[in-house]
Amino acid sequence: MTFVSIENLTFRYNKRQTPIIDNLSFAINKGEIVGIVGASGSGKSTLLRIIAGLEQPEQGSIEVDHKIMMDDTRWVETEQRGVGMVFQDYALFPHLNVADNIGFGLHKLKRSERKQRQQEMLELVQMTDYAKRYPHELSGGQQQRVAMARALAPKPSILLMDEPFSNLDAHLKANIRKELLQILRRADITCLFVSHDQADIEAICEREFCIAANSGGNFCSC
Repeated sequence: MTFVSIENLTFRYNKRQTPIIDNLSFAINKGEIVGIVGASGSGKSTLLRIIAGLEQPEQGSIEVDHKIMMDDTRWVETEQRGVGMVFQDYALFPHLNVADNIGFGLHKLKRSERKQRQQEMLELVQMTDYAKRYPHELSGGQQQRVAMARALAPKPSILLMDEPFSNLDAHLKANIRKELLQILRRADITCLFVSHDQADIEAICEREFCIAANSGGNFCSC
């Protein structure tokens, strides 16, 4: 069942430039983990930012869970889209401990509900024993798990992951990939995952697209 639908998406940073994404269309099924692999500058991260509402395209439409996020006449702001995002650098708040980082986006919940959701997320990413630690006291893999928990805590419709392994040592990646896949499966979340590393995509994703630099953001099956 189609859960995310992107139609005729076009984006460029400057009107005088060639589009970095040109008339792009694709779909994601509910619960599916889809990967996009490509080199730097190919438009992968830009696509995620457009879906999240952080960039506005020239044209196209985005629909998530039967709700229009944007089209020719509508634009839903980022905070209203129900999209979770894990950035390359994790973007954890250094002055907040693990539990408070996870609870940051839960301010609309009652205190008891917020605490319950924080605990659920700590258990999901197996970080219960680290709840009071601060980001600088964690390994790269642990920081990544906290970033995932924070993104998943508000129960987003879709999770966007932008090069989540780029800051990890190569010898750690195999175990971290397995952990990430297990977390995604337990969370039962629809996920769009981008990376420059084919091995990352093959380890995590059920289906993948390739996107080449200077291709106008056009996909091909890998």
